Amino acid sequence: MTSAAIKAKRVKHAGSADLVLAGGGVKGIGHVGALEVLEEHGYDRFQRVVGTSVGAIVGALVAAGLPATEIKNHLLGFDFNTLRDPGKLDRVPLVGKAASIFFERGIYEGDAIRDWLHELLEEHNAETFGKLKAQARKRGNRALEADESPLVVLAADITRGTLVRLPTQYESLYRLDPDDQLVAEAVRASLSIPIFYEPVRLGGSLLVDGGVLSNYAIDLFDVDPVKARWPTFGMTLLGDSESPVLGRDIARSAIPALRFVPGALPGFVEDLIGTIVVGQDRYRLEHTGVAKRTIRIDTDEIGIVEFDIDAEGKRLLIGRGRAAAEAFLKGWKGKDGRAGNERFPIPAGPPGKGKGSS
Repeated sequence: MTSAAIKAKRVKHAGSADLVLAGGGVKGIGHVGALEVLEEHGYDRFQRVVGTSVGAIVGALVAAGLPATEIKNHLLGFDFNTLRDPGKLDRVPLVGKAASIFFERGIYEGDAIRDWLHELLEEHNAETFGKLKAQARKRGNRALEADESPLVVLAADITRGTLVRLPTQYESLYRLDPDDQLVAEAVRASLSIPIFYEPVRLGGSLLVDGGVLSNYAIDLFDVDPVKARWPTFGMTLLGDSESPVLGRDIARSAIPALRFVPGALPGFVEDLIGTIVVGQDRYRLEHTGVAKRTIRIDTDEIGIVEFDIDAEGKRLLIGRGRAAAEAFLKGWKGKDGRAGNERFPIPAGPPGKGKGSS
């Protein structure tokens, strides 16, 4: 039974929510459309955000206080072709990509997206985790505890064989002051698709895409659901039938020569990659209650590494995000499916758009 004190906190924080953003490459543009709709319905205080891969990019901007419309404009203006940023070794004719994989463990540098994100965060004085936390506290509608970060970035430490939560584990695992670490560098680690991008070195470890171990960490804030102060909303991008397409796109983009290899190996590699990523999302959505807090965005038309996406494709993804969030909110009754947490007050949105308080 939820206590009167917790119920009072929920009323006070109506309009707040924790946010979990899944990975999915270029498809992540769809997150922004869903965020716009949540804001229009009165959910405009995202207290904590956890992001994996592209979800970490969008999540970092949300945590820095940028409204969805501003994030949308930045993504509409961003040239995703720059995400294929080869280094000197990659440019060697014929053998460059293979040599880059062999010596650097990945084809592309990943510097373009890191630098773009760092510049945006710097403009908002939120480029380190310490500054990001300070900016969140300056906004009067935030209710973070002293040890809570407004952003958690997930990456896979393949040296230790574990999923890492940044900035939470900077000190315990790497003996680094969390507040001094660059947000964009953590995000760069989280989106390092194995082989496609070079891994990020942190101490003696190599970090890659968090989606390898947890593409949709919807349960990260479920320590004590009964005492939850606000609901958790999650967003996924990968459909049930997407595994073979996803595996093919990643494998062939990262290892172009794979398509010319005879026998069953190419198909096996493609199926393995697709299952690793999509299978996790599907497994989590089968758990009781998870579907009640998940906005499932249909992004099938666009590939995860379709970096030549044009403005029309971007707007299609944004529209799909909006449609998914509208459909979700029509069935939203204030219970996010976590056992024992009862009902959360529903905020009043802007005139003519919100669902009204209850």
